[in-house]
Amino acid sequence: MLSLRIDGELLDRMRQHAAKRGMSVQEYVVRTLIREDFDERFHASLDETAAFYDEPGTPSDARAR
Repeated sequence: MLSLRIDGELLDRMRQHAAKRGMSVQEYVVRTLIREDFDERFHASLDETAAFYDEPGTPSDARAR
């Protein structure tokens, strides 16, 4: 289960995007999270976070496990 707190303006925008695709907001969020490129973007964000905190160059594959 995933629970999110979002403001009303963002929820309205998400409703509009979901409606354009004939989905509920929940379906839209889930599909966005499991998009094909999510894994790649997730690993890139881990690498950027590690660089920001100046962690040693640990491959993102090792940190994600």
